[in-house]
Amino acid sequence: MAGPGLLFTGAAIGTSHLVQSTRAGAMFGAALIIVIVLANLLKYPAFRFGVDFSHARRASLLTGYRELGMWALALFLVTVIPLVPIVWAALAAATAGIVAAVFGLTISMPALASIVLVTASALLLVGGYRLLDRVNAVMLAFLVISTLITTAMVLPRVEWGTLADFAWTQETMALLFIVALAGFMPNPMDVSVIVSVWKVEADRSLPPEAHPGIEEARATFRWPYVMTAFMAVCFCIMGAGVMHSQAIAPVSDAPGFAAQLIGLYREALGPGAAVLASIAALSVMLTTVIAALDAYCRAVPVALAVWQGREEQSTTRRGYLYACIILVGLAVVALFTLMREFTVFLDFVTSATFVVAPMIALLNLLVVTRCDMPDEARPGAAMKALCIAAIAVMMALAIMYFVLL
Repeated sequence: MAGPGLLFTGAAIGTSHLVQSTRAGAMFGAALIIVIVLANLLKYPAFRFGVDFSHARRASLLTGYRELGMWALALFLVTVIPLVPIVWAALAAATAGIVAAVFGLTISMPALASIVLVTASALLLVGGYRLLDRVNAVMLAFLVISTLITTAMVLPRVEWGTLADFAWTQETMALLFIVALAGFMPNPMDVSVIVSVWKVEADRSLPPEAHPGIEEARATFRWPYVMTAFMAVCFCIMGAGVMHSQAIAPVSDAPGFAAQLIGLYREALGPGAAVLASIAALSVMLTTVIAALDAYCRAVPVALAVWQGREEQSTTRRGYLYACIILVGLAVVALFTLMREFTVFLDFVTSATFVVAPMIALLNLLVVTRCDMPDEARPGAAMKALCIAAIAVMMALAIMYFVLL
């Protein structure tokens, strides 16, 4: 299994980047680059704490939550697990939009997104994740290269004066979008728990002498995280350079927005490269869906085991199957009952995940400061201060969201 850093990147460079970052650039030019950078910076400690605890204890953050008290584990389960099906629905809808744009399909979006979910589940259940992950490594590399080239080509078109334009701070809809943008940037905060689950699974496959030191473990997560943040800025610049500079508003339906995204590559790189970039984008989004499915099909059975006081073990195939069937079924229901307009639905999902983010960040901080861990695995004063600042900022934004809603 790949390390948690690479899996984190595979899960991140999807909806938050291809959709939300591009929309940010299209609507506000370069103005929200600072928001994207700050969101990645402020969320980093809580994500890294998942690596620290799982490395030191050979157990996920779920075990840490239980050691804090049953209230902490219950709080996570009650606030996060109900969001999983609608998050999957949003990811599947974004992927379905690219499928429709690439292949010219006219199937209804809920039906096509449901097909994406079922297909992704089937690939996982027959062991196709590892194969797709290897294929996606190549496609992700191409998407990164084509995005970097496109970003460089559109730099002269960006209205850089918008960097200093803070008029959006006076607009209610813009402030609500900030919460939606930060919700999935670079990943929902609960993915910190998934990172710890992935880390435990990856470490189980290593012989004892190959277990890395804490600094090496942190570095193998840090650099993919930095690349993920940089790519988010690139997509924002692409949206600003091509769409905002020509006053092209992002459309609200998934296929239409996907067509606009492919158009960014076509205008900058030509039709041939645009086809390859669109295939790479589709591959990355499909892998994002599969990574999300795999994450919670593993995490839910682990959470139930921890709740029952049992030691963490690798997820059984039966537990994995049951979690997959139940959660995918709920996600399909969400697609047919909740999704009216793609961008509205996506903003609702990403905002909901952001509202619970300060709670998860606080739980993670409590785990690495109060639970039994070696001193070298505990965060330093600067990292703790950054996490506390992040909790304060996210809490303020969450309160603002409810006030403005």
